Amino acid sequence: MGSERRERMRALGVRLRQLRAGAGLTGAVLAQRAGVGQPTVSKVETGRMVPSADVLDRLSRALGLDDATAGEVRDLLGAVEAAADSGSLPGEEASAGAVLDDAVRSARLVRSFQCVVLPAMLQSAEYARHVFASAPNSTPEAVGRAVAARVERQSVLYEPGRESVFVLTEGVLRTWPGTPALMLAQFDRLLAVESLSTVRLGVIPWRRPVPLLPRHGFTLCDQRAVVIEAFAAERVTVDPGELAAYEATFGRFERAAVFGDDVRELLLRLMEEFRGMGDTVTP
Repeated sequence: MGSERRERMRALGVRLRQLRAGAGLTGAVLAQRAGVGQPTVSKVETGRMVPSADVLDRLSRALGLDDATAGEVRDLLGAVEAAADSGSLPGEEASAGAVLDDAVRSARLVRSFQCVVLPAMLQSAEYARHVFASAPNSTPEAVGRAVAARVERQSVLYEPGRESVFVLTEGVLRTWPGTPALMLAQFDRLLAVESLSTVRLGVIPWRRPVPLLPRHGFTLCDQRAVVIEAFAAERVTVDPGELAAYEATFGRFERAAVFGDDVRELLLRLMEEFRGMGDTVTP
């Protein structure tokens, strides 16, 4: 990350911390009022994370900022984005990967469809390491930070009052990095997560035709935003027309998927296939 961007991130964080102190709020209270995680407030204020525009607006409203001051912090965010380092690793705390992080943290209902890579919320640490290491210009240090942030994010799966619905194609489970042993550990995690009362995991088996050909993954956060996941970055939209289209699309994929005992049976069958592959390593 460039030094100019670091300085601008620090300036934004310092200003938000000053405004929070002036409002007499703790970081925990501000996070609760804004509907974001407390770690998000801490990371933004210490210059370790760039908030999305939506998160910054939430913080501004929770702080009760007037139009002039809210415009000031938006300008500070604009300065950070203008100094964006093209060499940063997708998924780092200060990168576009924070967009999905913020959106998921503040949502009570998360619905995610994926057709190639496992949803971020379900990835084991080693699977996530391969995801981040495959990005251009990745470094071991950056990958380590990104993996730690991803694992920390997954704690929301266990919070009461939240619901997460994941729908995958079977192709996701057969598109694997590393070794069969990595995928066996990943399947163990999927079985454990599938048993949670806060999670529904569905898979569209290969034996079923898909209702429409998937182009990319996406995540619906409540009924207010959708994170559209492209190859290089993520885009958030709150446009009512787009939201309605993605709601309908998710519903079609969800109706084509199997859940419960059928998913567990499929995962156990795939585990047997991976055990039979021995020590095969992907190039």
